[in-house]
Amino acid sequence: MGVFSRIKTVFKSEVNSALDKVEDTEKMLNQTVVDMQQQLVKAKQQVAVAIADEKRLERQYNENQSQAESWMEKAKLAVQKGNDELAKAALERKTEYENLTNEFKAQWEAQKASVEKLKASLRELERKIDEARRQKDLLVARNKRAKAQKQIHQTMSNMNTNVGAFDTFDRMKRKVDEEEAKAAAAEEMASETGDTSLDKQFAELEKSSVDDELAALKSQMSGGDTKETTEVDSELSALKDEVKKDEKPS
Repeated sequence: MGVFSRIKTVFKSEVNSALDKVEDTEKMLNQTVVDMQQQLVKAKQQVAVAIADEKRLERQYNENQSQAESWMEKAKLAVQKGNDELAKAALERKTEYENLTNEFKAQWEAQKASVEKLKASLRELERKIDEARRQKDLLVARNKRAKAQKQIHQTMSNMNTNVGAFDTFDRMKRKVDEEEAKAAAAEEMASETGDTSLDKQFAELEKSSVDDELAALKSQMSGGDTKETTEVDSELSALKDEVKKDEKPS
């Protein structure tokens, strides 16, 4: 293969690759059906022309056949009148028209056969276009589904290969767990500190109450009535005597 041939092949492959990338399948299918319809219209026009030619050849065949029969009748008339020269001239004209008749008949029959083939091809073309029109929507749906599946697989593949994103997610999850644990610990510590503070406050209140009671008792004992003090001392002395009696052996 020559250099220019190779360059031409490479150029064609690059062009085809670029076209494959930019062409839209749905639009191409719609355009293809439109092109088929246009081809069908042209085919019908060609078949119509062929049928018109067939009709023209048939008419010329019939006209020449009629002329040949007419000149035959004229030749008979000339023979009946005894005019052999006129009869010969009529027969010659009859022969000419018969030859033309045979030629037009052959062309007409050939054109008729060609028209039948064209009609059959036209019917086949119509059938294929109808089938393509019916399948167009199905192909469009299949193409969209294939694109969607391809996109899904590509997305899943990217997710599987993108390990860093999953690592980051797991790291953030652990960080959130740690923050929650720290918050729970802080709440527990605050609760315990609050209870201690309350106990301390109540203890201070109780201590204050005892201190007040002791002070009142001291005041009463130091500044009370002498009689009451004497009575208390007497009672205390009597209590000591009873204790001593109980301690002596029987």
